[in-house]
Amino acid sequence: MAYFERIDSLTVRPTAHTGGAWTQSEQHIAPALGLLAHLVEVDRDARRDDGLPLVRLACDILGPVPVQPCTHEVRVVRPGRTIELVEATLSHGGRAVAVARAWLVAAGETSALEHSDLPPMPAPGDTEPWDPSSVWSGGFIESVEVRRAAVEPGRGRVWVRTDVPLVDEPHSHLAAAAGLLDIANGMNVLASPREVLFPNVDLTAHLFRQPEPGWLGLDTTVSFGPAGHGLTSSVLHDERGAFGTLAQVLTVRPVSPSA
Repeated sequence: MAYFERIDSLTVRPTAHTGGAWTQSEQHIAPALGLLAHLVEVDRDARRDDGLPLVRLACDILGPVPVQPCTHEVRVVRPGRTIELVEATLSHGGRAVAVARAWLVAAGETSALEHSDLPPMPAPGDTEPWDPSSVWSGGFIESVEVRRAAVEPGRGRVWVRTDVPLVDEPHSHLAAAAGLLDIANGMNVLASPREVLFPNVDLTAHLFRQPEPGWLGLDTTVSFGPAGHGLTSSVLHDERGAFGTLAQVLTVRPVSPSA
């Protein structure tokens, strides 16, 4: 069973694997954002079949998404043969619930210039298995395998993977990886989610190369400010090394003792 099943050309059905961590009647937004990346890549009604690689995914989360069928729409904001900006929207009940804008940029030969000073992560085999259901609940959390290293409040290195397909149709390794990115905000919490709510309102990933299949690495730091705002920042890795960065803006809400 995939995270999403196709109903028709414009509608998908979320499965139990999408169950949310904050509220199980709502979708965890991670698979939905991966679905939007997939739609950007494959929607041939809106785009040419040009194979332009996705290099930035900027998502805005407009509200909770129930575990119910959703519709989607893709449009080209800035067409181009080498650089293109594409927008994908996921809706439920006629209301947009998540929007992703993606820059796609033509590939070129720069292997002789390849370099990054972003610090490496310990390999998945050198990190310890960790059960995220010790902190979170929900179908999505139950669907992933996690390993963690160098863990302290708000700081840690995590490897995550899943054997659940993103959607029951062909999709790229990048879309599958995009469907795991949003987990970063919950893997090295700065405060217990039973005491503080800290959902993210967006997610932005910048990539300087395409991710390889397998484990997704998240070298993550969580910061809370003094006025109800926070930031989860990650360097993205596969087993070859770093391939991009991720940021999520948080709304930080202490839980009332009477709640």
